Amino acid sequence: MSKAKAKAKQVKGKMKEAAGSMTDDKRLQAEGRGEQMMGKTQETAEKAGERIRKPQGR
Repeated sequence: MSKAKAKAKQVKGKMKEAAGSMTDDKRLQAEGRGEQMMGKTQETAEKAGERIRKPQGR
């Protein structure tokens, strides 16, 4: 997954959380927070992969 897709997942989660908050839907809020966490985890994994693939300066 690309960093852009991971960021999009975070934004989508933030929107779900906000919608759940406005409608007092606890399930939707939790789903949104979970989606944000997945996006952050995927973004971190992508960054780690880039560091591994990136050659060290010599």
